[in-house]
Amino acid sequence: MKQVNLGPNEVGASSIILGCMRITQAKDPVAVIQTAVENGINFFDHADIYGGGECEEVFAQAFKKTDYKREDMFIQSKCGIVPGVMFDFSKEHIIEAVEGSLKRLQVDYLDSLLLHRPDTLMEPEEVAAAFDQLEAQGKVKYFGVSNQYSRQIELLQKYVRQPLIINQLQFGVMHTGMVDFGLHVNMTDSRSVDHDDGVLEFSRMNDMTIQAWSPYQYGFFEGVFIGNEKFPELNLKLVEMAEKYQTTPTGIASAWILRHPANMQVIAGTMTPSRIEEIAKAANVQLSREDWYGIYLAAGNDLP
Repeated sequence: MKQVNLGPNEVGASSIILGCMRITQAKDPVAVIQTAVENGINFFDHADIYGGGECEEVFAQAFKKTDYKREDMFIQSKCGIVPGVMFDFSKEHIIEAVEGSLKRLQVDYLDSLLLHRPDTLMEPEEVAAAFDQLEAQGKVKYFGVSNQYSRQIELLQKYVRQPLIINQLQFGVMHTGMVDFGLHVNMTDSRSVDHDDGVLEFSRMNDMTIQAWSPYQYGFFEGVFIGNEKFPELNLKLVEMAEKYQTTPTGIASAWILRHPANMQVIAGTMTPSRIEEIAKAANVQLSREDWYGIYLAAGNDLP
């Protein structure tokens, strides 16, 4: 399994992350975890809101039935969303959320904690105080954000003492906005619009690892593009590349993300052991530059 270094700390982690948002739907959560680890995945992503907290509980119960050691795994969770009500980056909420996740996960610490969605009422001094307390108590090792653009991160980093080393962003063959903007510089077409404040280049300049979520989806959770008749040209290309690199279309879609030099990780949310295995194997596929651009174009993009 290809490894990535998280931030400037050179913390090694698997390039494929198992996203646990759907673990309550798994037929056999123990088999899911075992398949992931056996295929080199040591990174598990959670959030306090997934399944109303039940996902963390199911993971903990399943993990206890394995022979794996906690210290060999990288367990991450996110906080800051009060579903349907508000976003909350107050010190009180962050501390309570972490305590809740630790209890549900049955662990003493999180390897990383991410702030889940931007809170426009954020007072960065409160976030800094929460992070300091959690770090001093040994309850969180590393910190990051999710779905934030460059200046939001810069504002937070001005006050937070710990380096923010992770940003979760939606990215994949059918979500290429971060790339489009950089290719259409000095243009006036729709792809030249910067929706993300140059977050791709910002992440590279500041040693932030991008974790790509929903990498196989198109639109706003409209469905999976792989094998979808709506995208014949793209799927023809994915099949062609899968044959060339001796993997699967899903594997190629994963390898496409990992080919980018921005030190990304892919969050795979499948709870099917066979798909976990195929995605994990694809982590070692290195697409050529020409093939990477070929897939980009087949997805309906263009080059100026």
